Amino acid sequence: MDAYTKKVSYAAAAGVALYYGVSKYVEDSKVRLLAGASDDEPTELQKLLAQCPSLSENARLVPTPYLCSGMLQTVYGTQIALRKDRESNIEYVRESKLMSDGGTVSLDWYPELPNDDVSSIAIVVPGLGGSAYEYHIRCVVRRLHATIRGMHIVVCNHRGSGRTPLTSPRLYNAYDTSDLTDVLNELSAKFPHARLVCVGFSLGANLITRYLGDHGHDARLAAAVAVSCPYDTEVAGRALSAPGLLNDWLFQPNLMATVKRLLRRNIDVIKSSPLNYDLDAIMKATRMSEIDDLVTARTYGHKDCWAYYRAASSVEYVEKIRKPFLAINAEDDPVTPIDGVPKDKFANNPDTALALVKHGGHIGFFTGVVNPKIWYLDPVAEFISAILE
Repeated sequence: MDAYTKKVSYAAAAGVALYYGVSKYVEDSKVRLLAGASDDEPTELQKLLAQCPSLSENARLVPTPYLCSGMLQTVYGTQIALRKDRESNIEYVRESKLMSDGGTVSLDWYPELPNDDVSSIAIVVPGLGGSAYEYHIRCVVRRLHATIRGMHIVVCNHRGSGRTPLTSPRLYNAYDTSDLTDVLNELSAKFPHARLVCVGFSLGANLITRYLGDHGHDARLAAAVAVSCPYDTEVAGRALSAPGLLNDWLFQPNLMATVKRLLRRNIDVIKSSPLNYDLDAIMKATRMSEIDDLVTARTYGHKDCWAYYRAASSVEYVEKIRKPFLAINAEDDPVTPIDGVPKDKFANNPDTALALVKHGGHIGFFTGVVNPKIWYLDPVAEFISAILE
């Protein structure tokens, strides 16, 4: 074989390998939809899902090539949290709400405070340490407003988050839905003609899942979407505590910096608690499980963080949901592993659907090469549009 023939052979072999590699990469990007079925005709939820092109049989999420692992997707999302572009450049109008125990949550409205005749309101609930100002939250808010005529969106910032003053030593957690319930009840009473929908992320998604399971048919919501919900929070807690290069050097430091910033801003209120928190140990913590041990578990009367995580699980609430519910999770999520997602319960509840993608990480789901876009903006907007039509 002469030199030219060798070069052609090598080039052909490389081309075949590249073709099959790209084909497998694209094939693995198919969106898998698990929806509770009926023995007879399509369920109401299945009819709604049929109006969502991004969840169709041929739908795909082809992840950004250089964000090809769950941790890379996750870390990238944390690194661009403050980005401003035309997808996310919005300004909120803030409203503060005092809770029955003296705590405060802040409601960030877009595009403005609604009138009494508003037809639809979307309530967005951030995750742990998150707020209305995160990039993915602003993108969802802008997309919903652009997609659904007349819709007002409000982000419900947790106690102490998003520069919400901490007016009570009681912080929020992954299972206490009392603040969310109070907000929904107030919005329902104040805007009786508005249909309410919810979009939750991570811890916020867990709260929405538990709320819907708790209230069944009586829930104030017309529908909800949960993105990167942990469901089995003990599984998620162990994953979040696992050692790893990107987790140790990027994700955990970012998360801990956010949580400690919240605590420092409200140190006087925290010091006023009769629980006498060990503030030195809290500020030296390097893992979220340590914070949950020192603060959250003590605040809510649990033995340790693992007892708290077990109590916070929303797995058993999925089967009790009686409103249209779309969950979106990635199989490579390093924070809320697929092992903690109750796929069987989604498959057996005709009011729930689970959209699974192979690559997306935790609240990442980035696609495209230059300036990656957030894929789940499409299914979220499509699903809520179908609900409100």
